[in-house]
Amino acid sequence: MPELPEVETTLRGVRPWLEGRRLAGITVRERRLRWPVPEAVQKARGATVTGLRRRAKYLLIDTDAGGSLLVHLGMSGSLRVVTDGAAPRTHDHFDLETAEAVVRFNDPRRFGALLWVEGDAEDHPLLSHLGPEPLGGTFDGRWLHGLARGRRAAVKTFIMDGRVVVGVGNIYASEALYMAGIHPTRPAGRISLARYEGLAGAIRDVLARSIERGGTTLRDYVNSDGAPGYFAMDLLVYGRAGEGCFQCGAEIRQKVIGQRSSFYCPRCQR
Repeated sequence: MPELPEVETTLRGVRPWLEGRRLAGITVRERRLRWPVPEAVQKARGATVTGLRRRAKYLLIDTDAGGSLLVHLGMSGSLRVVTDGAAPRTHDHFDLETAEAVVRFNDPRRFGALLWVEGDAEDHPLLSHLGPEPLGGTFDGRWLHGLARGRRAAVKTFIMDGRVVVGVGNIYASEALYMAGIHPTRPAGRISLARYEGLAGAIRDVLARSIERGGTTLRDYVNSDGAPGYFAMDLLVYGRAGEGCFQCGAEIRQKVIGQRSSFYCPRCQR
């Protein structure tokens, strides 16, 4: 499933082809996505794209038509830039068309979305409850420590809660906790401010490095030019059960936490 770095990589890939350009057409071939694609998306037809931004794992395409297109990649979705007039392929569900190119959405599982949001998109029910961006100025260890007070849930579950901070998916949570030396099952409310400051820094670092490398290579993910990300080559614990820890040599262990596979070093993380 595309996570925050993959969505950010996609945003950067399609931005030059949409921002400041007129949407000459919006072609919807399959309306049965995660939510039915509303006819209201056609309000953006003929409008100029005034900006593109990301909120959590949602892409927001702002227009001068009084609203924004909201795009979610779902479990297996991707956006590709088509400049050669290539015919749609299987699972190509909608096109955003400009005079120069087509930004085409492909999603075999159809868990993605295309919606139209009037006014300020941040007020939409899908976005209004979300926590801060991990790479933004309001996210730090003090924020995490304050929200964690009294919580008995595992810290890994805590940092994956989008109401606490957005975009810390399963892979990145395992990696950040390893970098911070925190055991993933440790109760969130029993971690000091100093350790949360280290964890916040690790979250920012692992996400920033993944964005730099183009997103983690996942089975279904490709970025806007069809190339996979390469961050998987840098993973320290995720998917490495039974292998040696890069720091101490202990065997990396795997444990299911909150129905998700977690990976950790029993010596380095406490």
